[in-house]
Amino acid sequence: MRYTPTLPRDANASAGGKNLGDLPEWDLSDLYASPDAADLKRDLDWLEDACRSFATDYEGKLDTLDAGEFLTLVQRNEKIGAIAGRIMSFAGLRYYQMTMDAERAKFLSDCQEKITNYTTPLVFFSLEINRLPEDHYADLFAANDELARYKPAFDRQRAMKPYQLSDELEKFLHDLGVVGDAWERLFDETIAGLTFEVDGEELNIESTLNFLTEQDRSKREAAARELARVFAANIKTFARVHNTQAKEKEVLDRWRGMPTPQMGRHLSNDVEPEVVEALRNAVVNAYPRLSHRYYELKRKWLGLDRMQVWDRNAPLPMETTRTVSWDEARETVMNAYTAFDPRMGDLAQPFFDKGWIDAPVKPGKAPGAFAHPTVTDVHPYVMLNYLGKPRDVMTLAHELGHGVHQVLAAGQGEMLSSTPLTLAETASVFGEMLTFQRMLENAKTDKERKVLLAGKVEDMINTVVRQIAFYDFECKLHDARRGGELTPEDINALWMSVQAESLGEAFDFMEGYETFWAYIPHFVHSPFYVYAYAFGDGLVNALYAAYQEQPEGFQDKYFDMLKAGGSKHHKALLEPFGLDATDPTFWDKGLSKIEGFIDQLEAMEE
Repeated sequence: MRYTPTLPRDANASAGGKNLGDLPEWDLSDLYASPDAADLKRDLDWLEDACRSFATDYEGKLDTLDAGEFLTLVQRNEKIGAIAGRIMSFAGLRYYQMTMDAERAKFLSDCQEKITNYTTPLVFFSLEINRLPEDHYADLFAANDELARYKPAFDRQRAMKPYQLSDELEKFLHDLGVVGDAWERLFDETIAGLTFEVDGEELNIESTLNFLTEQDRSKREAAARELARVFAANIKTFARVHNTQAKEKEVLDRWRGMPTPQMGRHLSNDVEPEVVEALRNAVVNAYPRLSHRYYELKRKWLGLDRMQVWDRNAPLPMETTRTVSWDEARETVMNAYTAFDPRMGDLAQPFFDKGWIDAPVKPGKAPGAFAHPTVTDVHPYVMLNYLGKPRDVMTLAHELGHGVHQVLAAGQGEMLSSTPLTLAETASVFGEMLTFQRMLENAKTDKERKVLLAGKVEDMINTVVRQIAFYDFECKLHDARRGGELTPEDINALWMSVQAESLGEAFDFMEGYETFWAYIPHFVHSPFYVYAYAFGDGLVNALYAAYQEQPEGFQDKYFDMLKAGGSKHHKALLEPFGLDATDPTFWDKGLSKIEGFIDQLEAMEE
């Protein structure tokens, strides 16, 4: 039960020094009032006793329980998960607000250690579930309708059965998890503590990445070269973290008998390996039709013979540099959500009104953006690093989509609310699409429409092409690590091996770009997470096409899908829309949406 927030989206948040209005910050008191709150101590004490008594009552006895007794066991386990999740959500969110604060780091670590120790006696539960004979398991859930509701969660658990170790080893690995988390914290604290100097100004990583989206090309180049300099100065630390994490995974996979490094992620995502492989192949085959074609257009717009990496996210020459205030961003997203369905606006409103969003960039704050669901009897929290770029509006729309999804899925309870990563991006990417379409409808000129279309294509390329390139890099990294320790130069070479292929002939790559793998948090926190973005984008493109073709009744089906959380397989969730991700042609439908936008941009050139 280690705290793992929904990981930051790989967004380039914007730069500071602008009047953005009154930016909201978190009010975590819905979890606990403070680290020394009496109810936090009460919950820790309760958790220790509840875990101990759960093990006493049930260890070695699961095969003797009838359906009613098993339902009681499940409900007790769910309550334990809710209390542990509440504590770790509070500790983790406080830490992400200020990762360099020693007290917050210690508090998170202490909570993690206590909860790991308390929950170690529960390891038997999943192991004994997986040892139940198939007929006994089926009869148990068939005998009680309320219990049957939980079966999808246990089915996913039993998918791990072939890779399960002995009880003693599983308990050992549970305890050892705290040590693995220390490498993640080292990464987080190293990234948050980096300082960069651009034009004589000292900046954190978010503000430096922001310069890569500046109109002034010399500023973009200065930022890119400074990022490369600082990454190179810290590359041994990043290489050590990646080597250790990849080796730990290799050892675990070998002991468990996992056929590939990716298999554990596929199992947790409840998605078939062949579906992911079909997605990966469809995107790689589409590189020439997507990124290569778009960046050749962009090269001409920028008036360049060759593009550099600092031109990838550059604004277009005809784009007016402007700052979007927080009030305008909120109004834009809320209008788009409400226009789709007033219920969606009602679900989103409390995020703005009740301290559920932490928006400003602050020293030591974690970079990126995420939505963390906390526990089902509280509410999600959204973290942004908002500083007024038009892209930040899309990041708000994205993370708010996660938040709405998490609120709707909460009715499933702790064991079934969590959506596999492949579907977790559905509402977020759909929220972006709604916001984009709203802005496109309101565009007053062809120039404004072109800028919006180009921005959307770039976001989609970043979500699909870039993330599949990331996935290929990870596959290569984990395969190579099985052959021995990787030097920073080895990892750099693997990174560069996927860059030219994905971005195309329009680009040159500056010296130092080979280190840019170092700052991507997903590689450390959640290996192979990244394909979920491409999965989500392709799925949403197909969903949105279904909405345009047959809007009648779509909203109700969409809300039902979000409410289902993790209670259904992706095939069952998509069936009401006439979609099937296991169909080999499914991904081409999604990719054709991006192609269609590029077609429109090319037509504007004629």
